[in-house]
Amino acid sequence: MYNAFFGFSEGPFSLSPDPNFLYRSEQHEEALANLIYGVQARKGFVILTGEVGTGKTTMLECLRDWLESQYIEFAFLFNSRINTQQFFEMIAYDLNLPCERTSKTEVLFALNQLLVEQVQQGRTVVLIVDEAHNLEWEVLEEIRLLGNLENRNGKLLQIVLAGQPEFDRMIDQPNLRQLKQRIVLRYNLNPFTLRDAVEYMESRLHKAGMAQNTVFSEELMAEIHLRTQGIPRVINAVSDNLLLTAFAQEQKLCTTEMLDEVCRDMRLEWPGSRRQRPRVPEESFERTRF
Repeated sequence: MYNAFFGFSEGPFSLSPDPNFLYRSEQHEEALANLIYGVQARKGFVILTGEVGTGKTTMLECLRDWLESQYIEFAFLFNSRINTQQFFEMIAYDLNLPCERTSKTEVLFALNQLLVEQVQQGRTVVLIVDEAHNLEWEVLEEIRLLGNLENRNGKLLQIVLAGQPEFDRMIDQPNLRQLKQRIVLRYNLNPFTLRDAVEYMESRLHKAGMAQNTVFSEELMAEIHLRTQGIPRVINAVSDNLLLTAFAQEQKLCTTEMLDEVCRDMRLEWPGSRRQRPRVPEESFERTRF
């Protein structure tokens, strides 16, 4: 709606995990390097965790782009609320396995055949699971067993599990200790620092067509970082609403007053915030007397 008004070629603060808008912070570079290294070195299990909105899915999209560029076969499970039968069906569909996809036995035979063929060509196969904190215990156990497929050169199937911090706590449970022992690489994404948040916003504006940031002052960006607590997804939502508010007011520069309005509309809270809640009249606490 506001792209033409500000001179953008596309929306700078979309909530979709678009790798083209990836801001390569030090930690995101390191996270992606860990994912790629885990696949290349055939380490087996790689875990990526982080709070909601810190960029896990974007990292997985970048990994997918890299896998496609290397012609590496992979399955991407984006819906983790599945049972074991659905789990094997989704693997079979994603890898296009020539088998009866409702039969776990046939899927396993076809998968093993694919793994053997790929390793003979010097390649590997990757299973990516997003939102892994939602996985049932039985499905996690099936994933662990798939991680047992290996030869003398390493694991035949590389497994990347991404989830919220509670996933770390899940795999620390005694009944998942066998899975925990197989995890070679772990990486946790943290919220942005102030410096990263400022560079992130300016990077997205630049990639959307604004050569020099003329809509957010340094003071406003610092306030956005404070109120969003450095969470990239929340920064996107707040910034998008700010630009929309400025467009509605026919202003080319966003202000703190606009930010206050956006934060109220989004019901946003942050450490030290002073949101005014409506005072309940004392009369409402009086009991009706008969």
